[in-house]
Amino acid sequence: MALDKERLPREVVAMRVARELPDGGFVNLGIGIPTLVSNFIPDGSVVFYHSESGVLNCGPLAEEDEQDIDLINAGGQFLQMVPGMAFFSTVDGFAMIRGGHVDVTVLGAHQVSATGDLANWMLPERGVGNIGGAMDLAAGARQVIVAMEHTDRQNNAKIVQDCTYPITGKGCVSLIVTDLAVMEPTPEGLVLKEVAPGWTVEEVQELTAAQLLSAPDLKEYEL
Repeated sequence: MALDKERLPREVVAMRVARELPDGGFVNLGIGIPTLVSNFIPDGSVVFYHSESGVLNCGPLAEEDEQDIDLINAGGQFLQMVPGMAFFSTVDGFAMIRGGHVDVTVLGAHQVSATGDLANWMLPERGVGNIGGAMDLAAGARQVIVAMEHTDRQNNAKIVQDCTYPITGKGCVSLIVTDLAVMEPTPEGLVLKEVAPGWTVEEVQELTAAQLLSAPDLKEYEL
């Protein structure tokens, strides 16, 4: 049964997403798996990280003995100081997003629909939510990539035909990367582009609540 099979670690999901980031691009990373993406940028590539907290050219996460309470990202994680780091108000940080100056944002999600609707700010069954910068990023970033586990902790599908959770942004997601597959939402439906090693299309479909359309060049997860 597909539920019993080993899935890819979070670091591998982040590694796969890192291949999508443009050299010289301005990139915003959300909380969770997206944060790990910065550890896997290919040698020779340069990425300028942006944070809603008012930082551009964020450094990597700080070691425990280097943590500075005044130097954090939007998720409250401590950052290392790097040359060329710029600081400004959170108002300007959001103006960069709303002005279309963020090339890519990588976000987590509670649900993503087959046509790229994103729901990532509230879990109705828990009655809690946090809007943060997600709605601005969903509307303002030039490309939205979702990096997440394929199912939730109860193995409920997070990739659905239509979102049942409150929507963050309509049709904004251009690529979904999970611990099982790489998928592209399109107007025709959800296209399965890559499958994790050891997994079949049928097994991925078993854990997906949207109908998958296999790409003509469907291949194994590519790093």
